Order: sequence, then C-alpha cells, then structure tokens
Amino acid sequence: MTKDSLRAELDALLSEDLAAATRREQSAFDEMAAPFNDSLVLFGAGNLGRKTLRGLRSAGIEPLAFSDNNPGLWGKTVEGIPVLSPHEAAEKFGKTAAFIMTVWRGEGTDTMAERCQPLTDLGCAKVLNFGVVFWKYPKAFLPHYSFDLPHKVLEQADDVRRAFDLWEDEPSRKEFVAQIRWRLHLDFDGLPRPVKHETYFPEDLVSVLDDEVFVDCGAFDGDTMASFLRHRGEDFGGYIAFEADPTNFEKLRRNVSELPIKLQKKITIHPLAVGERHEKVRFEATGTESSAVGHGALEIDCAPLDEIAAASNPTWVKMDIEGSEPAALQGARGIIANQAPVLAVCVYHQQDHVWKIPRLIDEMSTEYHFFLRPHLLESWDLVCYAIPASRLKRA
Repeated sequence: MTKDSLRAELDALLSEDLAAATRREQSAFDEMAAPFNDSLVLFGAGNLGRKTLRGLRSAGIEPLAFSDNNPGLWGKTVEGIPVLSPHEAAEKFGKTAAFIMTVWRGEGTDTMAERCQPLTDLGCAKVLNFGVVFWKYPKAFLPHYSFDLPHKVLEQADDVRRAFDLWEDEPSRKEFVAQIRWRLHLDFDGLPRPVKHETYFPEDLVSVLDDEVFVDCGAFDGDTMASFLRHRGEDFGGYIAFEADPTNFEKLRRNVSELPIKLQKKITIHPLAVGERHEKVRFEATGTESSAVGHGALEIDCAPLDEIAAASNPTWVKMDIEGSEPAALQGARGIIANQAPVLAVCVYHQQDHVWKIPRLIDEMSTEYHFFLRPHLLESWDLVCYAIPASRLKRA
C-alpha cells in the first residue's frame, strides 16, 4: 500500500463523529451480548479474568462461571466462582449466556479469533472479547495497557495524523494504522504479525558500532543484557542497566556476577527508576516485568538519564518501563539532542504512546528516522525505533 492510501485509511478512521464513537463504546456490549447481558461466563481464569470478575462485581453483575483450558482448574473455584471445562461450560450455558474471552497477554501464541473459535464450535451462541465489557464499564477497567476508550483517540486526531507522517517505511505505517483501527474498533484480526528479529535489536535497520554503549532502562533480570551479549560478545564499549524493583535487581546483580570478569568490568547496574527529575516516587514492586512507578507501597529513588548517564556517551538507549517512558525521555532530553543515540522505546503501555512518544522524540531532535515494529501478538511489545541518520542501515 502507498503512503497516500494508508493516510486515506487513517483519515477515514479518524473521521468518525466524537459523539457517535461515545455512543458506540457505551452500547457495543449491550448490543452484542443481548439478550444475555447479565448472564455471563468468563473464559480465562488468569489475571485478566480475575480483573474482569472484580470489575463486573463492582457494577453489580455476578458472572455464572469461569471456563478455562487448564484441566488443573476444573471443578475448583476462583474468587468464589466455579471453573468449568470448555465442554461443560458450553453444555451448561452455551445457549443461555454470553461468553466473554478474558485471555489477552503478552506471552500468548494464538490470536483472539483463534481463542474464540473453539467456543463457537462447541455451540456457544454469544462469544465476545473482553474489550466491549471494558468499554461498557470504563471506571472499573480502564485504562488497561494500550487499551482505552475509542473517543480518546478521536480527541487527539491531529496528533495521530502528525505521528503518521513520521514513520519511515511502509511496515511502520501499516502497523500504525492497524494500531489505530484496533484502538477504535477492536480489530484484533487486522494487527500485523510480529517481526522476527529480537526485541530492541533491529539488525536490518541499525548499523552497529564497535564501541556501543547500551543503556537499559527497565533491565528486569538481565534478559535484554543477555540478548545484547549474544549479539555482541565482548565487542562493546559499555552496558548501563537500571532496575528499580529490589527482587529484580537482585536477580540482575546475580546474573552479572556469573559473567566473565572481562564482561563484568564493562557492565554497571543501578537500583534506580529513570524519569524526568530527581525525586522519590511510589513503586509497585511485583518481582516481575510489570513492576511500575506511580503506585504501590515502596518508595524509591528516581533520576534523569541526563545526569546519571550522559557522561558515559550512550549510543543506544532502550526503555521498557511500564508507562514511564515519556517522563524518562524528558529526563534524557540533553542526551537525545546532543548525542543522538539509537532509541528503542516501548509504546504499548498506554493508548496514546504510539503517537505521543515518536512526536516527543522528534520535538527533541530532528536527527531521527522512525520505525514501528511489533514483537509479540496483538499489540504487545510494540517498539518505536528512533534511529539517527548516521546509524541508519541503508539497503
């Protein structure tokens, strides 16, 4: 597809009347679930299913049951709700309830359509995805990662259009339009498949330096570091990692300590969050990849990259920090403007990040070319790559 045809498709998506979009998000669940609006079975008893259960209860709705593919849960209860096998749930409720698919996770290997089809094959009359429920009860559910109300996209239509013009190539523009369509219409099927290269290391786009200095914001247990070392071996200038979760930091420290001494000397790790300024911030330390700034019982130190990393002359900066990416970019404004490192920034933690983050980087420096790549299915691990002209690999 040409840039003009994709732009026309985007304009058509953004032309929806704001009031009409608001009515659509409020009515979609009622229209799709009728006549079983209060008779619901939740398919998937994991984190999303339990969040859906709690939200529905806050709205005065008690689901009939969970159903799940895990035989270990069959016959048990989760938060007071019985868990049935798919066959039992379909036999018992397939003609009298709406089944809500509450499976959507980064580690998924199937699509929404592939998850829903077996329920239809078992004879379930109404099979919906969780999104329309979240639209119906936004105070209970939203925002949820990149998923939020459609009308919020339309309110920022001009910013969305400006971001479209930043993308360098056709795959990026296709991905961007598909992301906007998904945010507006829950079109899971229209999202492109993940790319094959490792996350944060697009070898087809970036020329590599012998003395690369990599800054890892949101280092977790060192998983990105392990990928970097697989790519580079001993041939790099330095590696600087930031991880604020104490449990994750200890795993990171342990993993670094097991490396050869020659590599250890090139790696520096900091138990800090990165942000716009020096401050104490609330932090939810889960010991997982989802630990995040903003709430939680722990108080931690946060610092800007301009003050703690600029002297190391970073050449590549990765950010996967659960929604704090814009603040961290603001705190790296000097590095971006003066040193123009390659940037690999996650844009899937909030609805507007896919257009807000590239525009923010472009405002800081005109050196960059922008690429958008999905690394997992259905909007997970979506990364904006901002590559300065001097580092761009030309075909």
